[in-house]
Amino acid sequence: VQLVESGGGLVQPGGALRLSCAASEKIFSLHDMGWYRQAPGKERELVAAITVGGTTNYADSVKGRFTVSLDSAKNTVYLQMNSLQADDTAVYYCNAHDVFPGVYDVDYWGQGTQVTVSS
Repeated sequence: VQLVESGGGLVQPGGALRLSCAASEKIFSLHDMGWYRQAPGKERELVAAITVGGTTNYADSVKGRFTVSLDSAKNTVYLQMNSLQADDTAVYYCNAHDVFPGVYDVDYWGQGTQVTVSS
């Protein structure tokens, strides 16, 4: 399974971007999908995730500004980012968590897309 991301780029502070990530094939035991980010010199961190049941989890730093959504039929996850700040600058990675309890538990990762917030 490959995850293909799109939508990154350069945006001014206060602006918005929408990231998309689609799986190359059906993930039959998909549990959740989400987004992580890694800024230079920092560790990768969770930004937002959503389960197939619709439960969401956000980093405190993005609550109220970012919205994650999932089209589980298409195995596609989106991240709407509003009111972007310089601290949001990072490489954003898509993640898909494929779980069959007691049998396997696999994470898939995208190649990353750069988001730069600068004037």
